[in-house]
Amino acid sequence: MSDAPLITLLIVDDHPVVRDGLRGMFESAAGFTVVGEAANGVEAVATAQTADPDVILMDLRMPGGGGVDAIRELTRRGARSKILVLTTYDTDSDTLPAIEAGATGYLLKDAPRDELFTAVRAAAEGRTVLSPAVATRLVSAVRTPRAPAAEPLSTREHEVLTLVAKGTSNREIARELFISEATVKTHLTHLYAKLGVNDRAAAVATAYERGILGRGRR
Repeated sequence: MSDAPLITLLIVDDHPVVRDGLRGMFESAAGFTVVGEAANGVEAVATAQTADPDVILMDLRMPGGGGVDAIRELTRRGARSKILVLTTYDTDSDTLPAIEAGATGYLLKDAPRDELFTAVRAAAEGRTVLSPAVATRLVSAVRTPRAPAAEPLSTREHEVLTLVAKGTSNREIARELFISEATVKTHLTHLYAKLGVNDRAAAVATAYERGILGRGRR
């Protein structure tokens, strides 16, 4: 294994202690060499252009330039470096944008030393590496259907919803639209399903939030 080429690394983290720790860890192990450090995403892009590392260990939330923007910019520039996110955050708002921006993998900072080494080697070979927690989130995100509101309301459903937002009762809506109360209830059932809600209040709140009522639609 000693004749295997060294994997060059760029460490990106806003905490000097973290950068020092990662540098010491990798430089004490066979097969790795750290060719640069950066304290934010902007520095990461600039350093990657000159150092041309095999793998970039990228933190996400950093003052002066976040990791997702840096990943997106490096991808846009066609950088050959593989980007392995190494962060403490595993929420959907962090993981999904990072993967979509072009990250090769995503690990949490509590990953064991050997797991991190294995992940960097895999990333260098272009293989996707995900911590179990992140993998579970991504699978859930893929399998969970988007909000059913993607299906637009019909003209009549919108009329009913507009009257509901004004506090109009089903009986008054029926009289105003010249339809039966049973038909009003049917329209409500359909628009509840499209909005992904269960009652009048939630329907109105969701409609305003999505711009279906108010300035979002006449």
